[in-house]
Amino acid sequence: MLTNLAVNHTLQVDGKIGDQGNIVYNASSPDELALVNGARFLGITYTGRNATDNNIFTVSFKGEETRSYELLTTIEFNSTRKRMTSVFKDMQNGDIRVMCKGADSIILPLLKDRETPAIANLCNTTIDYMDNFAKEGLRTLLIAEKVLT
Repeated sequence: MLTNLAVNHTLQVDGKIGDQGNIVYNASSPDELALVNGARFLGITYTGRNATDNNIFTVSFKGEETRSYELLTTIEFNSTRKRMTSVFKDMQNGDIRVMCKGADSIILPLLKDRETPAIANLCNTTIDYMDNFAKEGLRTLLIAEKVLT
């Protein structure tokens, strides 16, 4: 989930500042900035795009491991789709991953195997949490990913 937040966006790295070398992002959306910063806070840091190939995203895992993801295509968020979808190739193992983030009303119906008992239970629990968040006036976002065969 955090990898999805760390790479599935349109942010650019503006540079590094300060003694700690903190990364500064340039974002067209405050929501995207908050999600990328949230992933960074939890240890998955988007460090930028490759200088020679702008489609290679680099992510640092707790400062110990660096992984690269090649962006194959993106369908950007818009008010009709209510989701952003990107397709990445994991440069370490070659997996092709579809990463999506968006509104619960759009993502939930797209989930496969929702009738499987374990998945249905997880979906129902998630819906209960989202309902409670909505009652408190909070916004929710669902994250989904699929490895393509």
